[in-house]
Amino acid sequence: MGERTIPPFSLRLTFEERAKLERDAAGMALGAYIRSRLLDPETVAPRKCGKFPVKDHQALAQLLGLLGQSRLANNVNQLARATNTGSRAVTPDTEEALMSATADINHMRQLLIQALDIDARP
Repeated sequence: MGERTIPPFSLRLTFEERAKLERDAAGMALGAYIRSRLLDPETVAPRKCGKFPVKDHQALAQLLGLLGQSRLANNVNQLARATNTGSRAVTPDTEEALMSATADINHMRQLLIQALDIDARP
């Protein structure tokens, strides 16, 4: 008889928690990093060369949190579909919602540019 297979363990994390773990893992497989920290916390986890070009992890965590809370893509898609089919007139409320969505997208873009430390190109 062979060894009994142990079922995998699942763990839910916030976007910010996962971003922190990925930063701390610095390119290690996330499962291997978590196991090493939980089961052998006294030993320094081996590091691989980072595969993430992130320069500002706090900005990236903030962006991921915003994206996780946002229904932005869905809302903009619904507004565009309704406007294109003529079922929704472009009212001041609709225009305000679109302008707000545009501002949110621009804010997320700036956070991503900051986090990745890249040049902003139009």
